[in-house]
Amino acid sequence: MRVMIVVAYDGSNYSGWQIQPNGVTIEQKLNEALTDLLQEPISIMGASRTDAGVHSLGNVAVFDTTSRMPADKISFALNQRLPDDIVVQYSCQVEDDFHPRYAACRKTYEYKILNRKMPDPTKRKDTFHYYYDLDVDKMNEAAAYLIGQHDFTSFSSVKAQVKSRVRTIYTAKVYKEDDVIHIRLTGDGFLYNMVRIIAGTLIKVGAGEMEPMYMLEIFRGRNRELAGPTAPAHGLTMIGIEYE
Repeated sequence: MRVMIVVAYDGSNYSGWQIQPNGVTIEQKLNEALTDLLQEPISIMGASRTDAGVHSLGNVAVFDTTSRMPADKISFALNQRLPDDIVVQYSCQVEDDFHPRYAACRKTYEYKILNRKMPDPTKRKDTFHYYYDLDVDKMNEAAAYLIGQHDFTSFSSVKAQVKSRVRTIYTAKVYKEDDVIHIRLTGDGFLYNMVRIIAGTLIKVGAGEMEPMYMLEIFRGRNRELAGPTAPAHGLTMIGIEYE
């Protein structure tokens, strides 16, 4: 049977999701725990390959097993074998041909910025501290230009190896709660470093270094150098994935 798991993790101590030759990853820990639990070699297939230091509240993965353990019970047994910073939220059986990376879905990411003079040690792992005041209204105005179908070449790493850089953003919101600015994006998919580059660009808008309307020039130019810097990984969290 094919089993789907929804995984939350604090990415601080990991070299990203995907197995790497040097460094411990989320995928590696899950494979090891599942292999131990089910007593057969297990290799999961994930929906999103988050970078080193990036967090998740709901990344999705599937694996195949011959085990007779009920799919919905696997999550409970698996969590007993995982470190405290990786938790499987739930597990269930899915169709044998379901693949989380290729099925139509909506992915939601959030980038958090602590916008005040001094850092907050309790937020250091999942929030990027930015010292200078940011104009949230201008950031939100700029984010509105992201909505729709666009070529996101300017907002993706040159390392991204994909056939097309066209993606659709359904919602893009910037709002502030206390001292924390939230950049929340929902789309049909995201390119390598895309959300972090968008965050870095919106920070420049908020700091007054770039006008909101300049987002249009960034899209037209299709040049990575036109957009802002890649914001640090630890401010990014994958919120979840909704499948059609």
